[in-house]
Amino acid sequence: MTKHLERRNFLKAAGLGALGVVGSASPAVGLMPPTTAASIKDLEPMKITKVEAVKFRKGLTIDGEAPPWMWVRLHTNTGIVGVGETYPYTDGQIGTLRDIVADGHGSAAGLLGSDPRDIERIWYAIYDRTAFNVIGGAEMRILSAINIAQWDILGKSLGAPVYRLLGGKAHEKIRVYNTYTRGWTINNWQMDTDPEKVCTFLRDRGIMAVKFYPFDPVGHRSGGTYISPIEIDKALEPIKVIRDKFGDDMEIAIDVNAQWNLTAALRIAHSLEPYKIMWLEDPLYQGNMESYAVLRSSTSVPITVSERLSTRYQFREVLDRKAASIVMYDVTWCGGISEAKKISDLADSYYIPTAPHTCGGPLLWFSSIHTATAVKNLWIMESCYHFYNFQYPYFIKNVPVPQDGYVTAPEGPGLGVEFRTEPFERGDAVVETIAEI
Repeated sequence: MTKHLERRNFLKAAGLGALGVVGSASPAVGLMPPTTAASIKDLEPMKITKVEAVKFRKGLTIDGEAPPWMWVRLHTNTGIVGVGETYPYTDGQIGTLRDIVADGHGSAAGLLGSDPRDIERIWYAIYDRTAFNVIGGAEMRILSAINIAQWDILGKSLGAPVYRLLGGKAHEKIRVYNTYTRGWTINNWQMDTDPEKVCTFLRDRGIMAVKFYPFDPVGHRSGGTYISPIEIDKALEPIKVIRDKFGDDMEIAIDVNAQWNLTAALRIAHSLEPYKIMWLEDPLYQGNMESYAVLRSSTSVPITVSERLSTRYQFREVLDRKAASIVMYDVTWCGGISEAKKISDLADSYYIPTAPHTCGGPLLWFSSIHTATAVKNLWIMESCYHFYNFQYPYFIKNVPVPQDGYVTAPEGPGLGVEFRTEPFERGDAVVETIAEI
């Protein structure tokens, strides 16, 4: 076998084929000529041969919580497997995945038998079909998971990390904040009662921004219909502690979980103005951007809207109405990596920054890091200390962990995820074949 043939076979096995040698140099012949149409046609076609869902056994808890996410695996005839993720309603999402694959439009949707690298075609085919019956819910979440798996396949087939395929590094590293929802603790410290200890812990690790939910107890009691001045003062107590102890060095984001009417939201926003917070997130339901625009124009507090929306079509109204100071999306809900990048680019045309939501599973974490690395208008990205330190490592070998308040994208092909085999061998991760050819 000649050296040329050996090299050609290696490139083919690596998934690069003729495209892998474009622009290669040889001391004898110099630059190789551009790849011809004939050589492109000689590439082995790739197609999806099997679709799987991965869920987790009942009773499994990690760091005190059951994993709420699920994975979608797309197998190909080349041996490359792409994995995507969504959450939190696993059984309903698996049913939707089964429906999409089994539907008469399954071939048009670009699943079994189709090339997974046709990312745009598959996205629109699934979106068009499901939008006919009102897009959203499990359909959008499964579309997001499929799209993430396709990007994983594309990166693996080219030997490149996903962020490279999205345009390369707009940022060398990604600044993160830490979400601290009620019930989560660090060293048994609660944010409501131990804000100084929590923020000192984060500051010592270089994380200089925190998000928490001090208004939630009142909202749960009143149904979001009313908040009194006394209740506001009580909710402001941990915020005052942070400002007293850390000055303006520690950024503060407040999430209020879309449970308030406009009048109450205005009262909350005005109460936060002296504390120069990073943003007030989701004060209202997401269905009325005109009311959001009223709120944003009536306060100096930045307003963030939100992972509750999906696709650039819904975010267009947010931006046209001037309803948000910062746009937040969830890669596993908004339509996948493709749509997250488009939402970011759309927001950038309005000079509005973006802040990815990552309060889900490990593939959301990886996907968000790749996306955030490639978008110019990144403000900051969410992180959860107990996720990347305790939950994700149960399944993943190479979880990106923030260093000095920043996280960097993995350089492996595709998403760059290195899965552990033990959860599958123990039966903690349960694989269900949805369809195969």
